[in-house]
Amino acid sequence: MANGIGDSLLNRRSLLAGLAATAATAVAAGSAALPRSAVKSWDISTDVLIAGSGAAGICAAMEARKKGAQVLLIESLARFGGSSSMSGGVVYAGGGTALQKSLNVSDSVEQMYLFLSQAGAIHPPLDKIQLYCEESAAHFDWLVAQGIPYSEKLTQAKGLPMGDESLYFSGTELAWPARDMATPAPRGHVPGVPGMNGGRRLMEALLTNADALGVRLRAGVRADRLITESDGRIAGAMVTVDGEQLAIRVRRGIVLACGGFIQNREMLRQYAPQLFDCSVPWGNADDQGVGINMGIGVGAAALQMNQGFAIAPIYPPESVLSGIVVNASGQRFVSEDSYHGVLGDAIAYHQQGRAWLITDQHSSYDFHQDNFLPVAEGNGIGEIAVQLELPRGALQNTVAYYNLHAANGEDPLFRKSLSYLRPLQGPPYKAWDLSVKNAFFPAHTFGGLHTTIDGEVLNSFGEIIPGLYSAGRNTAGIPTAPYIASGLSVGDCTFFGRRAGGAAAAGHRS
Repeated sequence: MANGIGDSLLNRRSLLAGLAATAATAVAAGSAALPRSAVKSWDISTDVLIAGSGAAGICAAMEARKKGAQVLLIESLARFGGSSSMSGGVVYAGGGTALQKSLNVSDSVEQMYLFLSQAGAIHPPLDKIQLYCEESAAHFDWLVAQGIPYSEKLTQAKGLPMGDESLYFSGTELAWPARDMATPAPRGHVPGVPGMNGGRRLMEALLTNADALGVRLRAGVRADRLITESDGRIAGAMVTVDGEQLAIRVRRGIVLACGGFIQNREMLRQYAPQLFDCSVPWGNADDQGVGINMGIGVGAAALQMNQGFAIAPIYPPESVLSGIVVNASGQRFVSEDSYHGVLGDAIAYHQQGRAWLITDQHSSYDFHQDNFLPVAEGNGIGEIAVQLELPRGALQNTVAYYNLHAANGEDPLFRKSLSYLRPLQGPPYKAWDLSVKNAFFPAHTFGGLHTTIDGEVLNSFGEIIPGLYSAGRNTAGIPTAPYIASGLSVGDCTFFGRRAGGAAAAGHRS
């Protein structure tokens, strides 16, 4: 491809002249701001610089280029795509998208807003949620226009479709209490490709289009720190290429889209200790929090740094949802048919990372799997309780109470769907380890820079930092803990990435 997707490493000899002047004043790589006075000359200039090549960065680059800006996108790793390419590629969209309408699915902006604003964390970013819901259908049209394939197929099965279905219930809409807060509708829009390849297909389309638009794409270039003018405006950035530092000047703005910090153990322990012990850090190898720290280094505020998703994907098969999930006190604490992000959050954030799935002969995993290992088995619930060293009589009382009401089609505590509600009866009974350390427990961070709906980065006084923009998991956006639906993160990245790129292109020209 013409602009470096195939030959992606920055060619220093062809782009640079007089590196020595900059190298002489360069300081060790870090996230603290570098004053403009310390940079004697610029090695590269561009209108807009994008740091990060995931969905947020690519969409920002495309939008900035469409606005007429010269755009340079840099990626620290050797390959483009970021964590988005590792995802299922789901975009949470609703309010009457073209795909929903083609499949006769009834939905509205109001119901989508009610779900997103009430079913998750308290005090969510309502301005971003409202705008996202209002423009969701149009944003999906934009995705279709990029050549991302969506099939006119709906599935009612729980979990990411492994076939080519493109619409499904991707979250906790059908579980209590969410189903009482808003009218449920399937809003998970996933590329219609078999297997968990949606993220790869989505990013292939976006990268191809970015290249065609004339975005300069360069891999193997690591952003280190921002450069500021004396008045606080962002003047550029120091980057590292092949072990040497370069100074990039920006005429309009920089968009930080470097992802989260799930791979940075020190930051996890400091900001999000509940995610520290989760067994599977789910994200790009360079999700080190560099972009977040670069922003903090120039005075940006950071929000929701303790939040993230912690996922316990106990289904499929859906038959296991007829079992019950208990904590170290032998008590239920969540509806088992909740979206696995809600279940994982309840375990990681509210049960000190420990829980077990209790099944009978009908709800047990009936195939070999090593995501959740059996740790107790017996002909009676009491045997299970002893093996798990639960408080005396606690699990027996929990099961007796559950069975009494389940036999009447009731679940007074958590109102589990009737599709999965029945008494636990019939040995062998088994307990499956759902602990964050021992189970398959993917985790990712949601905390990041405080931004406006246009991606402008704010400081701790709520003031805009001139020339600095951010999007995706570099920011505190729509996704919060508990994570209530797959697709909120990629949806947030693509939608607000576009807005950040457009705003940067329209920024101050120097």
